[in-house]
Amino acid sequence: MSSPEQTPLASLSLTHVHYNPNDPISYISAFLALAPQALCVIYVTLIWATREIEVFLMFAGQMACEALNFGLKRWIREERPKHMHGKGYGMPSSHAQFVAYFSVYLSLFLLIRHSPTVATSQHSFTFLQRVGISILACLGASAVSASRLYLNYHTQKQVLFGCAFGVLFALFWFSFTSALRNNGWIQWGLDQPIARALRVRDLVVSEDFAEAGWQRWEHLRKLKQREDRDSTRKVQ
Repeated sequence: MSSPEQTPLASLSLTHVHYNPNDPISYISAFLALAPQALCVIYVTLIWATREIEVFLMFAGQMACEALNFGLKRWIREERPKHMHGKGYGMPSSHAQFVAYFSVYLSLFLLIRHSPTVATSQHSFTFLQRVGISILACLGASAVSASRLYLNYHTQKQVLFGCAFGVLFALFWFSFTSALRNNGWIQWGLDQPIARALRVRDLVVSEDFAEAGWQRWEHLRKLKQREDRDSTRKVQ
């Protein structure tokens, strides 16, 4: 068995990003390259914490989009820019395709599918707020895509095709999940024993984000305050 001094070290390519340490934009671009990994952590966290079927469906589409990118790269077999130090094919850009799918699907959900039935609070999640979040998501996706060009990981064509495939797949997957909902398949799945055992639910479509649980919390808080006042009076 060789000693650590004799064993050559390797780089974990999943997070290893080449950038110019003397260039602030290059430095920021290196962090933007980690957006897909960060979004996957967010997906898994939300699925575990909320058990929302809509989050699971979006994540399933995200993974299917990644599988599509994997197949396209090995079918097209176009190399990355000549001065790129990384490995693998570059057409289409997986980063651009990933964030394009995410931003478009999220925007479609917020602007079309999400229709809260309760909006009684001044803190309710308004349509303009949903438009604002959609715009921010698209701007973020644009920044990640631009970073791939700036770091010389992809050509402009590779990034544009990645964005195009991500947008098209988001439109397809949103239509597909809409068909599942309209034909009762989502409700059928939620009624299955395994979904019941895992407590999978479908509230985020109709429940206002800001109101979710807030009114229940306010009721419990006021009840606790009333009980504390009653206890104080009894002591006195």
